[in-house]
Amino acid sequence: MEKLSCIGCGAEIQTENKEKAGYTPAASVKKAEETGELYCQRCFRLRHYNEIVDVSVTDDDFLKLLHDVGDSDALVVNVVDIFDFNGSVIPSLSRFVAGNDVLLVGNKKDILPKSVKDSKVTQWLRERAHEEGLRPVDVILTSAQNHQAIKELIDKIELLRQGRDVYVVGVTNVGKSTLINAIIKEVSGGRDVITTSRFPGTTLDKIEIPLDDGSCIFDTPGIIHRHQMAHYLTAKQLKYISPKKEIKPKTYQLNPEQTLFFGGLGRFDFRSGTKQSFTAYFDNSLNIHRTKLAGADAFYAKHAGGLLIPPAEKELETFPKLVRHDFTVRDKADIVYSGLGWVCVPAKEDQPVKISAWAPEGVGLMVRKALI
Repeated sequence: MEKLSCIGCGAEIQTENKEKAGYTPAASVKKAEETGELYCQRCFRLRHYNEIVDVSVTDDDFLKLLHDVGDSDALVVNVVDIFDFNGSVIPSLSRFVAGNDVLLVGNKKDILPKSVKDSKVTQWLRERAHEEGLRPVDVILTSAQNHQAIKELIDKIELLRQGRDVYVVGVTNVGKSTLINAIIKEVSGGRDVITTSRFPGTTLDKIEIPLDDGSCIFDTPGIIHRHQMAHYLTAKQLKYISPKKEIKPKTYQLNPEQTLFFGGLGRFDFRSGTKQSFTAYFDNSLNIHRTKLAGADAFYAKHAGGLLIPPAEKELETFPKLVRHDFTVRDKADIVYSGLGWVCVPAKEDQPVKISAWAPEGVGLMVRKALI
């Protein structure tokens, strides 16, 4: 069959995967044979609803795009998920952006408990960025979903770009496209003033949004991080790991040799140390179950897919097995399950805590300085 391309962005048309560039319903392809105009669903929604939808690209395509960013004189707006910072960091971004300024945007600030001060989160994000080799010129917190601090973000971008183009980059699921849509709505006052002609979709790797002075904001597709929990779940199950409202921390007094299960997605073993409190930060809908370490293996084998969900029982055969990672914690720190949440461990130098954390094979686990 002859290859078809979207006349809006140039992506090769395909009808199989909604998450990939060029997706178009088969019915639309057939209709286009009559009209002679074939747009992918992303461009169609952009043209008719002023709505930008994120798409995923291959690692090679994303690396090429980052090289394009480095070759240009631009402001780079790097959007990360505050709830899943480590899972939303772009590896080696500092190397690709070359000498360009980076504005770090921490999205989903509304997910954190209201008691957490913005100033502390901002400083924490800056420190974590430095650990990744990134030196942002500034850090700002927003909530694209609730339109929090969008005007402040627009003002900050305008101040820092100094007439240059703006590239918005981020991995999938950080809310990057929602953020751009919020910016468009803020600028337009909610009116449909942004017309098709103002979105000249360039290539499949980015969409350009013209600015008044002739520069552009480039919306770039996100790359999937394979070590994120979302990569292993169905769309229906994502509600257990993607908080839409303020998370409610849950604190557990644990004795050594007790275990917490986070649905069937993760496990936390308190192996040795003094009796103490551990605080879990996960989506409110995820069931957390406490049991004894001695019977934890048998408990999981019996209840995974039932008491411990997700995954559902019918999905257990294809769901990765849980893999153990051992940690000795000597200072207050978070044990992070990439894309799922974290447990705060209140350890001290003279009272080290030994932990075994379990996550599906392929999902990242790490220790970091405590966020809260």
